[in-house]
Amino acid sequence: MGTDTLFPGFAARRVRTTGAEIACVTGGSGPPLLLLHGYPQTHAMWHRVAPALARNFTVVCADLRGYGDSSKPVAQPDHAQQSKRAMAQDMVEVMRELGHPRFGLAGHDRGGRVAHRLAVDHPDAVERLAVLDISPTRTMYAQTDRAFATAYYHWFFLIQPFDLPERLIGADPVYYLSRKVGAWSAGGGKGIPAHFDPRALAEYERCFADPATIHATCEDYRAAATIDLEHDDADVAAGRRVQCPLLALWGDRGVVHRLFDPLANWAEVAVDVRGRALPAGHFLAEEAPEQTLAELAGFFAPGA
Repeated sequence: MGTDTLFPGFAARRVRTTGAEIACVTGGSGPPLLLLHGYPQTHAMWHRVAPALARNFTVVCADLRGYGDSSKPVAQPDHAQQSKRAMAQDMVEVMRELGHPRFGLAGHDRGGRVAHRLAVDHPDAVERLAVLDISPTRTMYAQTDRAFATAYYHWFFLIQPFDLPERLIGADPVYYLSRKVGAWSAGGGKGIPAHFDPRALAEYERCFADPATIHATCEDYRAAATIDLEHDDADVAAGRRVQCPLLALWGDRGVVHRLFDPLANWAEVAVDVRGRALPAGHFLAEEAPEQTLAELAGFFAPGA
């Protein structure tokens, strides 16, 4: 991992779980707080908020399986290896290995979907849950229309059978990544916005250029459109909801703000929901780090 300068004072770790080997950095002291990144990034996305959170929390920033420097499990026909259930199990095992059987949990984008699954599957492990710039997967698929399909075309592109998206992305992965992060940022431009630290961007580019990462991240989306929805449907049928307090944050210049109602959407699957929009596009922790930090620090503070 090349993120030493992004996370001063943090220690790099590798933790072997039942199904993967997870790369992470840890720092600080206090109540444990796990931060999960989204697509197409790595744990480096937290570099503007994690060091400050580490003043009051024991912070763990992990690469999801299939992403960054974590291992890339062999694909299965039903995509179970990249299901949010499997990815959540990794993180529970990581935190237990680090001595944190119960912890605060925040996830952005795909990390938020993993965090949602973790809170449902392992309610005793999660003290509080924050989800950044997403509504529940099941809700977003159910409300698909032309506007959503246009803005989130990658949801439908990446789920195409192997190896169509892998070959197309692999032809120029750095270009693809730059178009993604540019389009999802406030303003929706084609280039790399100034709020991306060149050191973090270099990490995203290094990791995403790996064909194994491209394949694994496609598998992430294939799982989301298949086995993850089966798990979500089973939750609804059984009446399972997120029981811990849930904070939803989203960008007021992003797709989720424009096309969904995050507070109402999360209230359908969680019992205690609060949150608000922040002045940003999709990448809250990099576009609006001070506001994101304030919201997370307040929400996860002991006794909050």
